[in-house]
Amino acid sequence: MTGGTASGSGAARFDLPEADAFTRPYWEAAAAGRLLVRRCRAEGCGAAHHYPREFCPYCWSEDVVWEQAGGRATLYTWSVVHRNDLPPFGERVPYVAAVVDLAEGPRMMTRIVDCPASALRIGMALRVAFRNLGPGDGADVMIPVFRPAEEGTGT
Repeated sequence: MTGGTASGSGAARFDLPEADAFTRPYWEAAAAGRLLVRRCRAEGCGAAHHYPREFCPYCWSEDVVWEQAGGRATLYTWSVVHRNDLPPFGERVPYVAAVVDLAEGPRMMTRIVDCPASALRIGMALRVAFRNLGPGDGADVMIPVFRPAEEGTGT
């Protein structure tokens, strides 16, 4: 899964993530509708982190493993993007770029979907969803986005 081309046109796709041997489990899980984080297993640390790295950014241990996240988050901050000159993002404006706090602890950059910007509130409950960006290297590329959690269910 590398930054492929747009549906056979030969044009570079700037919106596709580049997977390598290390990040491939993350992107394969996303394609299956699961969000992964990394968790440190070093004694006295145990911190989860996102974006995926091969070491713990808190204690520098290399004893880190993939862990499935529950998919719950709260909105930390956001911005409504009204203009983006980089194809294909200009075709998607306006969109909400956000930072969310995952229930497991780490903060994550993402997009908010299925919610008008006027309804967003700091601390609002969110739930992960996955957006299909289309074909990558042989399979559709799915990225995690967040939408409001259903009232009273925590989902």
